[in-house]
Amino acid sequence: MGKLIELTAADGHRLAAYRADPAGKPRGAIVVIQEIFGVNSHIKEVADGFAADGYVAIAPAMFDRVQKNVDLGYTPPDIEKGRELRAKITLDFAMKDAEAAVKAAAPAGRVGIVGYCWGGFVAWMASAKVPGLAAAVPYYGGGILDNTDIQPRVPVMGHFGEKDAMIPAEGVKKLAAKHPKQQIFLYPADHGFNCDHRGSYHAPSAKQARERTLAFLRKHLG
Repeated sequence: MGKLIELTAADGHRLAAYRADPAGKPRGAIVVIQEIFGVNSHIKEVADGFAADGYVAIAPAMFDRVQKNVDLGYTPPDIEKGRELRAKITLDFAMKDAEAAVKAAAPAGRVGIVGYCWGGFVAWMASAKVPGLAAAVPYYGGGILDNTDIQPRVPVMGHFGEKDAMIPAEGVKKLAAKHPKQQIFLYPADHGFNCDHRGSYHAPSAKQARERTLAFLRKHLG
C-alpha cells in the first residue's frame, strides 16, 4: 500500500520516510514514529493500518542521520544495535525530523503523531515542541517519566503496560496525576504490547488501545 518518499528537515538533512495513503479523501494525517528498530515491516504495517482507517500515514526514518535503511528485528543483537543507534539521535534531531514529517503530512488535514517505544518518547516531546500537531499518542515511551515537566500544547493519549519494568506503573500513575487533562491508560501487559512481531505482544491490550486511539484521532483530527 505504501511507498518511500524523502523529507527535508529544517537544518537541510534529508531523510527517508514510508508513506501510506487512504483509498479515498483523507480524514487527516498521522506521523508514525518508529521504535528503536527502524522503519521495519511492523512500522510499515502500522502505517498501512492507519491508511486503511482513512489517514495519510508517514513514518520518517528517524535513524537516517546516523545510518540509512535501518530495518531491525527483535533479537537481542537487534535490540543492542537499536539502542546504539538511538543513543546517537539527539532530542533536537528527533524534533526536527518529526517536524519534517508533520509538514509533509499537513496537506491532508489536521496532523496527529503516534509513537511506539522510543517513538512514544518522541511523540510525548513533540506534543510540546513540534508545531503543526493537533494530537499526540505515545505508546510506552521510555524517557517520558524523566520528562514529566513538559506542557503538551495538544491533547495527549498515552498507553502503558502495567508489567513494563522499564516504565514502572507507579511512575505512570504519577504522570497521569501531574497531567490530569491528558488521557493516560495502563494495560495488563508488558513493554511493546502493541507489536505482534514481539513476544510481549498482548492482543487484548493492543486492540483496546487501538480502539481508544482511533476514537481519539477521530475527535481531534477528523
